[in-house]
Amino acid sequence: MTTMIRGGTVVNADRAFRADVLCFGDKVVAVGENLDAPANATIIDAGGQYVMPGGIDTHTHMQLPFMGTVTMDDFYTGTAAGLAGGTTTIMDFVIPDPKQSLLDAFHTWRGWAKKSASDYTFHVAVTWWDPSVHEEMGVLVREHGVNSFKHFMAYKNAIMADDETLVKSFRRALELGAIPTVHAENGELVYQLQQELLRKGIRGAEAHPLSRPPEVEAEAANRAIAIANVLGTPVYIVHVSCAESLEAITRARAKGQRVYGEALAGHLVIDDSVYRHPDPDFARGHVMSPPFRSSHHQQALWQGLQGGNLHTTATDHCTFCAEQKAAGKDDFTKIPNGCGGVEERMAVVWDAGVNTGLLTPSEFVRVTSTNAAQIFNIYPRKGIVAVGADADLVVWDPSGSRTISAKTQFSKGGFNVFEGRTVRGIPTHTVAAGKLVFERGELRAEAGAGRYVERPAFTATVA
Repeated sequence: MTTMIRGGTVVNADRAFRADVLCFGDKVVAVGENLDAPANATIIDAGGQYVMPGGIDTHTHMQLPFMGTVTMDDFYTGTAAGLAGGTTTIMDFVIPDPKQSLLDAFHTWRGWAKKSASDYTFHVAVTWWDPSVHEEMGVLVREHGVNSFKHFMAYKNAIMADDETLVKSFRRALELGAIPTVHAENGELVYQLQQELLRKGIRGAEAHPLSRPPEVEAEAANRAIAIANVLGTPVYIVHVSCAESLEAITRARAKGQRVYGEALAGHLVIDDSVYRHPDPDFARGHVMSPPFRSSHHQQALWQGLQGGNLHTTATDHCTFCAEQKAAGKDDFTKIPNGCGGVEERMAVVWDAGVNTGLLTPSEFVRVTSTNAAQIFNIYPRKGIVAVGADADLVVWDPSGSRTISAKTQFSKGGFNVFEGRTVRGIPTHTVAAGKLVFERGELRAEAGAGRYVERPAFTATVA
């Protein structure tokens, strides 16, 4: 298959320039002005539009078994929705049960993901520790292209990693040339605050942010950063939601420590008033962890993206319907945690970032794809429009607009945290692995078309 994107402005993380882009098979084979198109090429007119690398969502949960239920989006519907929004690669999470083999869990997730419409790759969570985990981490790195391991510092009595597990896993990741990632919330504090709120009779969604104040996140972020500093390993903090966590990252980076931060599109634009909404379904629909924060935290997150102390944008896409969320109608601790966003992330970040002058188009590319590709070692295969890169591209109309709604979304969540938001700047075409998979509202995603992306280890010292 040959595809020519003609007449657009290519935007990479370092510069923007007028060029045609020619794709053959699944690769970009030419970038330049006035390229000749083969007779059989599919021509996409990008006049007046930008041509950018397809988005990389560093944090999704498709088909996740969680809190007694399973997310609405599986790997097909979730990745298809991502393609409609310009995201061509997702980084999902293998989450073993305590005492479950990491390799067994990994193979289960690989089986689920065979239906993906876009490319995908996995972080693997370390939820417990014994010598077998040490060994299987090595197998995952050497034989399966995993170079990142996730650690939940929250969810006591379930998947929470204690300090011993953090230290041993961080050390092993360093040996293998992999990067530890952390969900930074003090799980013990969260648990105690939850019990206290329940005893007081505060049982609705309004209790959720009260049980997870910024200090709970900041303590865990500081602790993870300190452990990483002592061991000499880099660390990646997922879904940074508050100024205090950003301050911890900024301090560490100012001292030369390799700490990376991720911001969610929702945390950038939604505030905590949603938990006090009179409609309990609406309030429960916004329950995720960490929770949405007050507005000054959003300002801090934007400053983090501008200043280079936050590096990626993601969604934590984890969709549950109203009936699933209603499991916690009498006890907020039983509300399945998670919101959608894989379809909306890029438009929301563009509208709130580029249209307001907070980000340039090249900075937008940096925080939606390039930084992710570089941090997780798949650059320049991903994250750039250049000869030899994967033909994962989005044609972006900066003047196009749409109003986001659950009624028109491709995601199966049935609820949208960005409901009613009108965004200016939207994808008109998405090309994934050289195939046109989205064109002006028409989704042409194919189940099983996505490829598993192996991510090489960084420099390793121990086999």
